[in-house]
Amino acid sequence: MSENTFDLTSHPHTRLNILTGEWVLVSPHRSKRPWQGKVEAPALVQRPSYVEDCYLCPTNTRADGSKNEAYTGPIAFTNDFSALLSDTPTGDVNDDGLLVAQSQKGLCRVICFSPRHDLTLPEMDVPAIRQVVDLWVKEYEALKAVDYIKYIQIFENKGDIMGCSNPHPHGQIWASENIPMELEKETRQQKLYFDKHGKSLLSAYLDKEVKEKVRIIAENAHFVALVPFWAVWPYEAMIISRRHVQSVLQFNEDEKTGLADILKQLTIRYDNLFETSFPYSAGMHQAPVNDGSEHPEWHWHMHFYPPLLRSATVKKFMVGYEMLANPQRDITPEFAAEKLRTLSAVHYKSGQLV
Repeated sequence: MSENTFDLTSHPHTRLNILTGEWVLVSPHRSKRPWQGKVEAPALVQRPSYVEDCYLCPTNTRADGSKNEAYTGPIAFTNDFSALLSDTPTGDVNDDGLLVAQSQKGLCRVICFSPRHDLTLPEMDVPAIRQVVDLWVKEYEALKAVDYIKYIQIFENKGDIMGCSNPHPHGQIWASENIPMELEKETRQQKLYFDKHGKSLLSAYLDKEVKEKVRIIAENAHFVALVPFWAVWPYEAMIISRRHVQSVLQFNEDEKTGLADILKQLTIRYDNLFETSFPYSAGMHQAPVNDGSEHPEWHWHMHFYPPLLRSATVKKFMVGYEMLANPQRDITPEFAAEKLRTLSAVHYKSGQLV
């Protein structure tokens, strides 16, 4: 019998995303020297702390005519251009099972992280980020109290490359009367594991990652930031709570501060990678609400999907095979984790911030 010479670091292979049941193709042989591509140093952009025509800065007028208060910490308000509306009438379309649609209602909120136009999460201190965490918890609790809401998605699109329409530091919360597709997948996979093993899927996975340490980026007493084994995007990351909880409502005071700390640790490394304000889409995944289940299988986590590949100006495109077959990546998750882990925990602009 011939010796098995298969090697994850050099041979093409597929990896299973245990949270969704889907696969990603990894082709490490295509990037033996992933840093040979042209790396362009971006110009340092220093935005002012206040912009007169920014609709998110304090005291300014928003698109719908509302005026922002003179806020000094994070604030929340209903999105002026909400994707979901609370007064959508109930209805559906079903034409022989071929043309199918159903009404959706919900609520969309905007969260301004800071009154300062020039600060992003990695440039804020931990107490300031903790205020954002507290506001997330407050908003989640209020939205959960709306009986028709079944899922609450807290997320942030950072950078114009990710479709962010305003550089002022902010995120969003969309609360919907249905459970979105990605959450249905994650609920199914976590329930299958929990019913079989009596332990959360991510608790078991985290035990392995903490033991191996090859994909961990940063950690503290309450959270671990890592590149998941099945990552699709070049520098994709995930934050997992060490304690098995279903939502932000269950975090104690130390865990809320711990979340602020791990968010700063991860996002600083992102910015330091290419010395730029690193773009990404990020969001928490937590248990559905108001659906008659406590969801003991659910384990809180937060995904980060950044597009940059080789430099501040070179991004990964999901085209061709990725659109027609399944996702593919060249650099391995292990390589990405090592690159991020070894970066400084001090922001590259720290000496220039005012």
